Amino acid sequence: MMAAGRAAECGAAVLLLEKTPRLGNKLRLTGKGRCNLTNQADLSEFISHFGDSGHFLYSVFSRFFVQDLLSFFEQRGVPTVVERGGRVFPVSDDARQVAAALEGYLLAGGVQIRYRCAVEGLLVEGGRIWGVQAAGSTIRGAAVILATGGASYPRTGSDGQGYGLAAEIGHHIVPIRPALVPLLTAEVWPRQLKGLTLHNVQATLLFNGRPIGREFGEMLFTHFGVSGPIVLTLSGRAVDVLEKGRVSLSIDLKPGLAAEELDQRLRRELAAHGRKQLCNMLVELLPNKMVGVFVSLLGIPADKPCHQISHAERRSIVTLMQDLQVTVTGSRPIAEAIVTAGGIDTREIDPRSMESRRIRGLFFCGELIDLDGDTGGYNLQAAFSTGFVAGESAARAVSSAMISVTQQTSE
Repeated sequence: MMAAGRAAECGAAVLLLEKTPRLGNKLRLTGKGRCNLTNQADLSEFISHFGDSGHFLYSVFSRFFVQDLLSFFEQRGVPTVVERGGRVFPVSDDARQVAAALEGYLLAGGVQIRYRCAVEGLLVEGGRIWGVQAAGSTIRGAAVILATGGASYPRTGSDGQGYGLAAEIGHHIVPIRPALVPLLTAEVWPRQLKGLTLHNVQATLLFNGRPIGREFGEMLFTHFGVSGPIVLTLSGRAVDVLEKGRVSLSIDLKPGLAAEELDQRLRRELAAHGRKQLCNMLVELLPNKMVGVFVSLLGIPADKPCHQISHAERRSIVTLMQDLQVTVTGSRPIAEAIVTAGGIDTREIDPRSMESRRIRGLFFCGELIDLDGDTGGYNLQAAFSTGFVAGESAARAVSSAMISVTQQTSE
């Protein structure tokens, strides 16, 4: 929608082909229906949230970045608010308002829309695109923008079809895989804690016992393993190494305390509740729902009086609180991932225009590209920015093509 709207705003006649009966299906689901539009992090930090591929975005972000996006929606009746972690949401907390603003953008620009119109192939000749095959018919166009999304949430229309379309005309596709996705665990005990959210904890991702990522914040136990913001952020790296070795998560329940400080706190609690059973004292340090599981993992009788806890047992409690480990065995399927990792190789796209380096007149934007960022509004901003630049560049390409044809005719 951003790409089509911007192309029309720049003077191009635009036809948007939508395979479902409605625009913005996936957008309406983002942020649990609230739509985390972007993040107020500065440019360098923003880029860092895309890992090694982030440098590709410098050019598009120089053209259309956070303040540009906020102004875009403000002008269309969607004021925003900044929340914890720099996350930006519409004041209405309603993703449908965001989708409606974009639909209004298309209407204002005179964009034609064909619903239930799936593209079946890209038409290329002499290294230039000249149209698409869609719904059994040929549609000509001086430029084509491929904005089909990734492979997650396929019921929204984002079913990964775009990768095949690009591959058929020679583009290299970096293998797709789930990113920002809940993780499965070998242990059964996380399922016993289903629905429990831990706040202000630190999770360290371990590969063959060595740390390869660390995040602080919230996590959630589920009926299959673990999820929540910090797990989702680490999940992409976990998926990438799962077939190469042993992967686990170490959860520090008290990251604000060094081991000795936690030990001192524990000694005070044990002394203050000397006659209480261990399980009853631990509610001072852990969520009530977690106490039973924690004690069973310790191997200390739950009814043991606090004044009988030995030095070794106390050290075991401290160690488990700061290194509660789960073994990662896999992830939920890509259909349930928030975003798709992998996609069209960025080396085959001009970052200044989003045009294919292989096929003239073909442009890419959004999740289809091999770009995936952390949770927190980063991925939507990248989608809007690449869409804006792709739309503007495609409009210029159309104008150039028309001038070229006119010149050839006059000659």
